[in-house]
Amino acid sequence: MESKAIARHIHQSPRKMRKTLNAVRGLNVGDALNHLHFSPEKAAGIIEKTLRSAVANLISQNKESAVEPESLNLKEAYVDGGPVMKRFRAASMGRASRLRRPTSHITIVVTDKK
Repeated sequence: MESKAIARHIHQSPRKMRKTLNAVRGLNVGDALNHLHFSPEKAAGIIEKTLRSAVANLISQNKESAVEPESLNLKEAYVDGGPVMKRFRAASMGRASRLRRPTSHITIVVTDKK
């Protein structure tokens, strides 16, 4: 059985999110949560929240059978780019320079199979 959780429109660039996500990809859920909880990066908190949501989704789907979160594995974890917010900032000599504020979409799939 597998379950999926998606976090959309995260205000951080996909490149920075992938750096943290690559560290936990392929681990079991217990080790991944432990790594993310004690990581100082901003992306770690968002990924941890999404991972906990995927585990909760799997537990709610399997109400009749007891599922232990420590026995679960990350099947898939990836980050896609979201819409880019374009802003302007004052530059020298009365000009305006463009700021790009990227967003991300995180998808995490958890399974109870090895």
